[in-house]
Amino acid sequence: MSTKMTKFGALALALSLSAAACASDDTASDDDAVETTVAAAAEDEAMEDDAMEDDAMEDAGTIVDVATEAGSFTTLLAAAEAAGLVDTLNGEGPLTVFAPTDDAFAAALADLGLSAEELLADTDLLTSVLTYHVVAGEVKSTDLSDGMTAATVNGADITVDLSDGVMINDATVVTADIEASNGIIHVIDSVLLPPADDDAMEDDAMEDDAMEDESALPATVVDIAAEAGTFNTLLAAAEAAGLVDALTAEGPITVFAPTDDAFAAALADLGLSAEELLADTDLLTSVLTYHVVEGRVLSTDLADGDVPTLNGANITVDLSDGVKINDATVVAADLEAENGVVHVIDSVLLP
Repeated sequence: MSTKMTKFGALALALSLSAAACASDDTASDDDAVETTVAAAAEDEAMEDDAMEDDAMEDAGTIVDVATEAGSFTTLLAAAEAAGLVDTLNGEGPLTVFAPTDDAFAAALADLGLSAEELLADTDLLTSVLTYHVVAGEVKSTDLSDGMTAATVNGADITVDLSDGVMINDATVVTADIEASNGIIHVIDSVLLPPADDDAMEDDAMEDDAMEDESALPATVVDIAAEAGTFNTLLAAAEAAGLVDALTAEGPITVFAPTDDAFAAALADLGLSAEELLADTDLLTSVLTYHVVEGRVLSTDLADGDVPTLNGANITVDLSDGVKINDATVVAADLEAENGVVHVIDSVLLP
């Protein structure tokens, strides 16, 4: 009897332990399932956040779009266009741009004794300077460390200094981490100059000063036309109409100057001889003053739209395919004199 009871007790104990083990396994399985569900939910939420962030960045547009919308980077954008870098800044990226404001460019040009036009005309220098503001990849402010150097698209390095705010070389980052669909912008308060170009720009400024000292520019727009030798009809017309004094005055004025060939074509179309045109001073004055605009208007100052002339009527500027004034194409631009500027056109403008 005691042997049977002992066996029965052992069996009951085994069954009890087995049941407890099963219950423990079930609980562990339930806990694993809960943990898996929570992890999956967290992963889904993170993916949704990433997707929302990506959508927000796409909505912001490219680096060029963001800079354009800000309205304080007009010189930077004009420089990028002049240097042929707009497509790069609109590309897939990612890129990091240290973007000087218009005030930063104005200060740099003043220090160097250069005008914006002079800078924009030197595309090699412009490309070198602009690419010194661009780093491949997306570099946020949290990725920067004190003393680190970063290779720019120019090839030269910039240096990060975090001892007093965030500085890139001698420029202070005034606004960081402006996100675009193809990269990131950090706004800086001065223009970065790569070492070789710093010296080159100073040399250019000294050369410009020397040219100014030597009075390198022709005195008047009439001198430009006379020296060129291809504006004989225009000069004869100005003399016949009594406009030479106006064209040699202090100014400044801008002249859209038809060549002799342009006048010949116009006279042929109108069935007039040069003598007949020169004899009609009223017509001559009306036509010639339609080619003159007050002020020094360089090609970089032009924009699509209407511009009033000394005639009183407007000319229309069209930049969609080169530079056109009404139906005439500008074939040579920005011939400067002390009293203004001449743009050569390939046909006569008729009011």
